[in-house]
Order: sequence, then structure tokens, then C-alpha cells
Amino acid sequence: MKLFLAVMLFFFLCAATARADIVIGAPGPLTGSYAIFGEQMKRGGEQAVADINAAGGIKGEKLVLKPFDDACDPKQAVAVANRMISEGIKFMIGHYCSGSAIPASKIYMDEGALYITPASTNPKLTDEAKDLVFRVCGRDDRQGVVDGQYILKHFPGKKIAIAQDESAYGKGIADVVKQTINAGGVKEVLFEAYTPGEKDYSALISRLKQAGVEVLFIGGYHTETGLIARQLKQQGAHIQIIGADSLVTDELWKIAGDSAEGLLMTFGPDPRNKPEAQQLLAELRKTGYEPEGYAFYTYASVQALAEGIKRAGKADPMKVAAAMRSAPVKTVIGEIGFDAKGDVTGPAYVIYRWHDGKYAEAGE
Repeated sequence: MKLFLAVMLFFFLCAATARADIVIGAPGPLTGSYAIFGEQMKRGGEQAVADINAAGGIKGEKLVLKPFDDACDPKQAVAVANRMISEGIKFMIGHYCSGSAIPASKIYMDEGALYITPASTNPKLTDEAKDLVFRVCGRDDRQGVVDGQYILKHFPGKKIAIAQDESAYGKGIADVVKQTINAGGVKEVLFEAYTPGEKDYSALISRLKQAGVEVLFIGGYHTETGLIARQLKQQGAHIQIIGADSLVTDELWKIAGDSAEGLLMTFGPDPRNKPEAQQLLAELRKTGYEPEGYAFYTYASVQALAEGIKRAGKADPMKVAAAMRSAPVKTVIGEIGFDAKGDVTGPAYVIYRWHDGKYAEAGE
């Protein structure tokens, strides 16, 4: 009888191991000013996990997405990273703000966990990483060049100003735009810092008006950009605003109203136009949710991780990382690969224009 029970326990434990879940930590801003992007990421991640599990999971194992709120705050991001590690989670997909992703990534690397960001674009993230850090989106030293070259091409002879919020993301991309236009023979008339979270940017706007600024690049997030756009119009300043991928949310228009008409920004080619994304688009719309940029990029991140685990044959972070680099992966944002640093080799940046409450690719 004892032998029988021992054998049964052995098989039970083996079966339980075979059916073990693969947990994915999903850190992002679920509260605070940038929660709209955390929602995009959460929706995309949840749908990817649901679709993969419905198709049988990964060799019989199911994926589980476990969200954590970093509020786009570096200290909270570090606390969340430590908490996920303490819970034994070996795979993380998330962090929106580069200022959160960079310090958290150091913990993941130290503890041997694999991390993929769908959204954090500061080059420092992967430049200082080793083996286990990946990025499905692009880098600001590429994005900022696209912004700067667009300014040089489309606004020759105009007075250019650059404003930035001193964040890792905002200042990082603003510096690249400055370097790009300076290399093209154009010197900005102002390079200004502003404080995120304020409601009144009249002092900044007064400086812009006094300098006769005609084109303003903003390195910062959608909340402040929307307020600056609205207050520029209220003060009668007709200045063309250009921003970056932090503006990819309909919430920008809710803040700025028609003051955002004609506003320009960079982002990857619109995932909503890709054949690979149509099923996801339909699935999320069925729930009453209109998916935006980072819903697709987070879905793609889960796809890349799942393919890496399949190739590796086991949920071992180092083996999965090597497998992810071994060959391109088909995703909802197209086929993507990863270079030695973990940067994506696929998507490029294009210019979008806001019109009548919506954004679309502007073309050349």
C-alpha cells in the first residue's frame, strides 16, 4: 500500500509539474497620469495570453499575466521589480516610462530574469544591459533623428524651440532632436525645461512667444503636451508642435481639444493597418475597447516570449533569450528580430498628424 501511494504521489507531482503555469510579470502605470498607457499594455498582454492559452499554451503549459503598478515612478518600479523577483517570477513584460524601466532592468539582470519592454525607448536601457533585456519598440536615438530630419525638411528657415521635462525619456529624445537639427545647420532659439505635473505653463509660453518661435518640439508625455497645446492657443500663439511616441493616445485630444489639430508626432507604422493585427483589432473591439499603439506592442512582446520558450524547450531565461535572438518572430506588428543588445530590428518610425480627434500617418 505504501509503495502504491508513493507511486501515485510521484505521478501526481510529475503531472502537476507538467501543468505548471508560466507566470509573466506585467509592470506598468496602472495609476497616475500615464495610466492610459498602462491600460493599453494590460489589454494587449491579457489578450495575447488568452489567445496563446486557447491554442493550447506552450507545450501544455499555460501562461498567466500578473499586473503590477509602477505608476511610472522609478522608486515604485524598483519596489515592484523586487516584489516580482521575490515571488519567483522569471519573465517580465512592461514598464512604460524609461525612468522606471532602466533601474528595474538592473534588478532583473542581477536576478537572472528576462525582461521585455513594449514601450521604453531610452537607449540607455539596452546599451547598459546584458543578455536578458529586450525592446520591442524602437530607440530614441533613432526616433529623435526622424523628428529632427522632419523639422529640417519641412520647416526650413523657421524659428525652432525644444522643450523637455527632464525625464530619461523626455530629455533623452530632446537631446537627439537638438543634435540632429544642429548637425543640419539649424540652431534652436530656445532649449527649455519644464516641470511635469503642473497645470500652468504660461511662463514657458511667454518665452516661446517672445522668441518668435514657430515650431516647438516637446520631449515629454501626453498630459503636459496637451496642456501646453491648449494654453498656446488660449494665448494666441500659432506654433507647430511636434512630439513623439508618448502622444499615441486619444486622451491627448481630450486634454487639448482642437488645440491639438495638426499636431505631429512619431510612432512606428500603425499596427491597426497591418493584416497580422486584424484579428486582435476585432477581438478587442468586441469588448468595447479601441486598441491603440502599446496594446499591439505588448501583444507582440508576449508572442516573442512565447516563441522563445517554444524554441528553447523550457522556461529558462538565458536559453529563452538566446532563442529569441536566433531568428525573427512573426507578431501582430510584423516580423521582428533582436540584435545583440536586445533591440528590435524591425519597425521604423514614421510621422503622424492629429486631425479632428484622431491620429494617422502623415506620409512624407
